[in-house]
Amino acid sequence: MEIKTDLQAVDTSSLVEKVEEQLVDYLVRNNMRPGDAIPKEMELANLLGVSRTVVREAMSRLRMIGLIETKKKKGGVLANPDFIGILEKSLIPKVLDETTLRDLFEFRLVLEIGMADLIMARVTPQDIEELKSIVEVEPDISEDLHFNIEHETRFHGKLYEITGNQTLKKFQKLLLPLFDYVHRSGLLAKITPKTKYVSHKGIVQTIEHGSPELLRNAMRNHLENHFIRLFSE
Repeated sequence: MEIKTDLQAVDTSSLVEKVEEQLVDYLVRNNMRPGDAIPKEMELANLLGVSRTVVREAMSRLRMIGLIETKKKKGGVLANPDFIGILEKSLIPKVLDETTLRDLFEFRLVLEIGMADLIMARVTPQDIEELKSIVEVEPDISEDLHFNIEHETRFHGKLYEITGNQTLKKFQKLLLPLFDYVHRSGLLAKITPKTKYVSHKGIVQTIEHGSPELLRNAMRNHLENHFIRLFSE
């Protein structure tokens, strides 16, 4: 006689999430630092009262976000997550919708305005000379010119370098595909109303002779055209 049942396979995904949370809590409570060894899977399974398969899946998730890594002859150890590297793997312009791409580009503009204090505190005479050599090959009048991806990446890349902040420098490289997206999309090819505009050369002059507040204003005026082109109807 055939016995029918409504029983379905047990969903263990929530259990894996709970174990993942427990593992992170364990790392924090034990004040573990990068390089410290993590208990073996079987030991963790016994401590948590779950199967080794569940622990392995939870550990796999932590590996994916860079929180743990496997070392030869040492097993699992706590790692120092490279969150920029994690973002880089998912930041693929071709699979992101236009709203997300616009949001990220807007974030880039706001970020660069906020870098003024770091730039002014850490810029060197050599940096200023390098900036001058970069802008020397750019047109004198640029407020009416369309977005030039080569000029943008060279000049703004140097500004990120001047900050001396390694995470900012990595983030700038992460955003390079967005520059290409914006360049190809035609979003920055719009004709915009005349606004107070500061060119790359004006920004260099401000860095050489100005203050953080003046540089913030200069960057805001420089980037305003991008905002207008991106978000005006």
